[in-house]
Amino acid sequence: MVYAPRSARHGALLVGTFAVLGLLTACGSNSQNVHSSPPLTASGTAAPATGDTHSPGSGTSAPGSATTGPGAAAASSAPQATATKGGGTAPSAASSDRCHTSQLRASVGGNDPGAGQENFPVVFTNTSGRTCTLHGFPGAAFVSASGGRLGPDPRRESGSPATVTLRPGQSAWAGLSFSNPGVSGATTATPAALVVTPPDERDSLRVAWTGGAVPVGGNSSSVFLSVLAPGTAP
Repeated sequence: MVYAPRSARHGALLVGTFAVLGLLTACGSNSQNVHSSPPLTASGTAAPATGDTHSPGSGTSAPGSATTGPGAAAASSAPQATATKGGGTAPSAASSDRCHTSQLRASVGGNDPGAGQENFPVVFTNTSGRTCTLHGFPGAAFVSASGGRLGPDPRRESGSPATVTLRPGQSAWAGLSFSNPGVSGATTATPAALVVTPPDERDSLRVAWTGGAVPVGGNSSSVFLSVLAPGTAP
């Protein structure tokens, strides 16, 4: 057997050592330059109103019956409301019983003004043959005759969401309120309709708006929605 001279073996060993160190250095450099991709944001269900809350200074949502649609069916008894904590999403135990848009009719009651405040009840009536529930805040937007949105979306008033159980023919309502534009000096527009969305639903219902001019810009132009409650008005 032929052996390489000791000096040659020593040189080969040094070369191998430096090669291994070079690979380790390269791997370390690459690991420091790897960046994770930013997280993706998945869209959820249609928001039932913006998250800001507001405690109205005066005025309450109006009493009154629904004024649009084929007429609200009379409820045999008052719908049930169960107080729960949280926002506009119903508890998971009741999610399968949620009222879907196709099972509801929407309407807007008459104005009950007070102390410079305009107050309208937005009413959802269960037109299906089964009992279902609503929980939290609805969504709403004023639109023109061509469907263009007028002003910012209504914001949530402060309040604790409750699950309202609706048997067939029963209703739940949410108060829609804003400062009288003649008092506040806000920029106004006269909507053709109010588009409303039940909590946790994507499909909306269009209701003809007969309430006159609404604030869409400038000072005191915000419109507010209250949490859903049983019935058609307080």
